[in-house]
Parts: sequence; C-alpha cells; structure tokens
Amino acid sequence: MAESLPLEMLTYILSFLPLSDQKEASLVSRAWYCASRNALREEKVRYNIPMSSASLPAIKSLGLWGISCINLTNLDGSPTSHQVLQSIAYHLGPHLQSLCLSGGSPTEASFVALILSCPALRSLDLSGCNSLFASGMLLAQPKMAQQVQQALSGLRELNLAGLRDLADLSFNQLSSCTPSLERLSLAYCHLTFELGSAWGSIGPQDSSPSQLSFHNLLRFVKERAGSLRALDLSGTGLPPEALQALGQVAGLQLQELSMHSCRDLSTEAVAALCRQQPGLTSLDLSGCSELADRALLAVSRGLRHLRHLSLRKLRRLTDAGCTALGGLRELQSLDMAECCLVSGQELAQALGSVCGAPPPLASLSLAYCSSLKDTSVLSLIPALGPSLRVLDLSSCVALTNRTLQTICTYLTPLLVLRLAWCKELRDWGLLGLGEPREEPAQGAQLHQELEDHASGPKDSSPQPQGPSLLMLQALQELDLTACSKLTDTSLAKVLQFPQLRQLSLSLLPALTDKGLVAVARGCPSLERLALSHCSLLSDEGWAQAASSWPRLQHLNLSSCSQLTEQTLDTIGQACKQIQMLDVAMCPGISMAAVRRFQVQLPQVTCIQSRFVGGADLTLTL
Repeated sequence: MAESLPLEMLTYILSFLPLSDQKEASLVSRAWYCASRNALREEKVRYNIPMSSASLPAIKSLGLWGISCINLTNLDGSPTSHQVLQSIAYHLGPHLQSLCLSGGSPTEASFVALILSCPALRSLDLSGCNSLFASGMLLAQPKMAQQVQQALSGLRELNLAGLRDLADLSFNQLSSCTPSLERLSLAYCHLTFELGSAWGSIGPQDSSPSQLSFHNLLRFVKERAGSLRALDLSGTGLPPEALQALGQVAGLQLQELSMHSCRDLSTEAVAALCRQQPGLTSLDLSGCSELADRALLAVSRGLRHLRHLSLRKLRRLTDAGCTALGGLRELQSLDMAECCLVSGQELAQALGSVCGAPPPLASLSLAYCSSLKDTSVLSLIPALGPSLRVLDLSSCVALTNRTLQTICTYLTPLLVLRLAWCKELRDWGLLGLGEPREEPAQGAQLHQELEDHASGPKDSSPQPQGPSLLMLQALQELDLTACSKLTDTSLAKVLQFPQLRQLSLSLLPALTDKGLVAVARGCPSLERLALSHCSLLSDEGWAQAASSWPRLQHLNLSSCSQLTEQTLDTIGQACKQIQMLDVAMCPGISMAAVRRFQVQLPQVTCIQSRFVGGADLTLTL
C-alpha cells in the first residue's frame, strides 16, 4: 500500500523518523529510497567523511543524493587526502552549502581547489586549521583571491576559532573574499589589545603580519556593520573598553554575541552594550567572573527581545539578580549552571511573574547549583510552563524524590532530563510510590513493597500509583549517572521509553543483568548508552540485552570488571551500527580481543586502557 503513495507524501512521513530509521527505511524499496533521500536532504543532515580511500564510493553516492552539509575528518596533506578532496570537489562541490574542515591540516592549494568547486557555500568552518595560516600568505596572490571571492560571494558564516597563527594580514585576505558575511567566530584566537583613542583609525595597509589585533577587527566590524549579525569573541580576553568600542560602532545591529570566558568584562561595559545593541536575541556571558547581579539587571532592562541567555559560571550571581529575569518575556533558553549562590527562590517568582504569561522557556540548566533545594525547585517547576523540553539539574546534590515527582507531574512534554549525581533519588520516587516512614522497622516492609510493585503480575498495567518517571513518555535523553541509591527494583519498571535515544546509568553499583535486560526491552531505540563502573554486569546479561539495541552507536562499558571478550562478540553480532566503544579498564577484555572486534567492524573507534608500570595507558584504536 505504501508503494502507491505519492513520493511527496512518503517523504513527509519519513521526515518524522530519526536519522538511523530513515537510513533503514531507504532499504525497503526504490520508492522508499527516493523518499528517504529527499527527507535527509531537507533536514540538512551533516555527513562525516574520513580522509580514506574507503570513502570514495560513499562520496560518489552522496553526490547523487545532492548532499549539502559535510564534515571532513583527519584531513592532512597526504596523497590520500588530496584524492578524497578531488572526489568531493567533483561529486559534492556543486551542492555544498556547509563545509567543515575543523582541526584539519589542508595545504593551501588543496583548500583553494576545494573552495573553487563550491559556488553555493553558505557556511565554512576552518577552526583549528592552523596549517593554512602558519605562513601568513593564504590568498596573498591577487588572481587567486579574486577567484576565491567569486566562489565565496554567498558565504554567510565563517568560523576561525582556535587559530593560533591567525594574524591581521591573513584575516583581511580571507575576509575580503566574503562580502556577504553575517556570522563570524574568532573564539579563543589570540587578540591583542592596545589601549588608546586611535582604535579603529588605522587602515588595511597597517595590518600586522604576525598578530591579530583588536584595532584591525574593529575596522572590519565598521566596514561590515550593515550586514554583520553574529560575533563570537569567547576566550579572547576582551577588556571593557574594547566591548564598549565594539558596541558603539555606527550602524551595527548585532543579534548574537558570545563572550564566554572573557573574565575582565565589567558590569558597566555590559550595561553599555545592552543600551547600544538592544536588538540582541542571543547573549553568552558564561565564565565572565567579574559580573554579578547588576549585570543581569542591565540585560533585563536593555535586551527585551532576548531569547537565549547563558550565565554559566557567574559565581557572584545571587537570587537578587534572578528577579530581573521576569523582564525577559521572550526567553527560550537559560543556562545558569555553576551559579553556586542561586537557590532558585527568586527565579521561580521571576519566571512565574504576575505581569504576564511565563516566558516560552524551552531549555533550562541549573546544573551544579549546589544551593538548590527541594523547596525552591518545587515552586519553580510549575512556573516553567508547558514549553519546556530540556531540564538539566545535574549535581544538584540536595534534590530528592519530591523534585523528581514534581517534574513528572508538571513537565510531561520533556525531551531531555539530566539528573546526574542527584544521589538522594531512590527507587520509591521513580516508581511513584508514597514517601516511606522513617522508622527503621519499615525498611524490610518498604523493600518488599517495592519488589511487589516492580514485579507484579505479568499482565498487569505498568502505570504507577503516583507521578512516576513513566509519565515522561516523550523523553529522548535521560541521565541518571551516579544516582547510586537506585536499583533494578525501579529501573526495570520505569525505564520504558520507546523514543529514548540517549541513556546514562554509569556509576550505579546496584545495576545487575536483570536491570540491563529490562532496560533493553523497554528502551529499544537507544543510540548512546553509558554503563561505566557498573561492576555487576556480566556477559550473560549482554547476551540477552544486545539484540534489543540494533541502533546502538556509542557505548561506554569502561570499568565493567566482569565483562570479557564474549561481550565484544555479542555486541559485534547484534549492534552493527556501533561507532564508538569504550572498554577502558575492563580487565577481562584484552587488546587482542579489541583488535579482532575491529576487524569484524572496522568503522568502530575502540578505547581501551591498562595500568602499565603504575601508569594509566589509554589507547584509541
């Protein structure tokens, strides 16, 4: 029947499937192959292409699909890389819109040849490609620069992060070839700042061939003020004076600005920026350690249309500053991880302010906020609203089952829930049972009650008595790392999420084969699974569980001391899509066994370590 559906309808239906399922669907028939190809192309999926001769047939096939986004890995100046680049230029070049060479070492000749074959390029990532800029002569020849400018005339985004050899001269030569640039990243490049009134007064002829100066960057921003919309200067040591000079550039209307780890920034400089650039919709001030409550107040007053705000590691920020968040009515994501003085009391009031509906918050991170307690979180969660999809409370060590059950009551549409190192979570909380009495005599009775609830009749409904983890049926990622009081009793019952893609149960000392098998049956769509330091897991458990996880791609079994090479054989036979396997510190798995496994599945990256002469030796194969 599906064969009779129009191609457009098949494409629409397959677009709802995750990437791995779309790939499997393409094998059903010719019609499904064409439909899945269209769906994948529409999703702008990024393909990783290793610099190996084995990639050549795949590149030709991807060219027939019209793939537009690729990432080249292990790129160097070898003949093999040159051959692969030629194939990419011929088969993929005309369609490419996004090209990532991050961390590669291409030669200038191979880079230019590739760029000239990509006339539709919109995004270029050269982060960490230091070999291109070491000589300072990239695009120094006018004729070559003119050809590259024509090829990059439509480029909108350029990533130059982490380039230690980037200097004014090479930056100017490359940026002059990108007349339509809207987004620029110079994160963690070594910018030099010379204080003085002459900032920006120098011309291109004064560019330095050996260093990247703020003088030169400011001149560039002034020239592109009409089109530049996003700037990333994270880790550059941006001083307050430089930020003020940047914000007051005539005609500049930034929408996104990232200044992560610019530790010298002052509250006054941030306040001035908010007045000068009121159109900002995304602001990252993470790690700007001098900022405190007044900076957040300035953000709230000046950036009324802000949608994404990151305040991670602002350790001087307190509850008093959180009251200002009530003014950000369009806020969609908020990151306050590692703000150790924030208890959440004022945050709940701000997000649930009576002055209007709560902001459409989709993502909230309060990870490592050690002052967070149940009382404040219980008032915060109902204020978050139905739009929340990502909640990170990792390492909020004082939180208990009361918080978890409130999450399960009010935040049922959640896609991502991270509760790593919340060590007070217990089985009865996950199961939705009432809180047990504290008398010691109740211990045995509670354990029996949990066992009866978890086992139950085989045909009984899995519905809990109260708000249990089972209510979050939309979950795609769950992190319970180091929630050490959890056991099979609850995990086997509540981990039944057909859409779950990523799960971490690392550092759960009570997890056994019984729990592993139950999780495998309840979460068949897993692509990433972490089970490190689960020392009770054995080969027998994996023999039963592995067949339920055909989509598994990343698996961490480090320090699972009972596992042997038998588990490797089981995984190799059942998990054909596996890409990364970590068996570090597994004494029962030898190097020879890992090598045999990789012969069977050569696409897999295996991590193994051993103690050699008192040292920890880690090998990536």
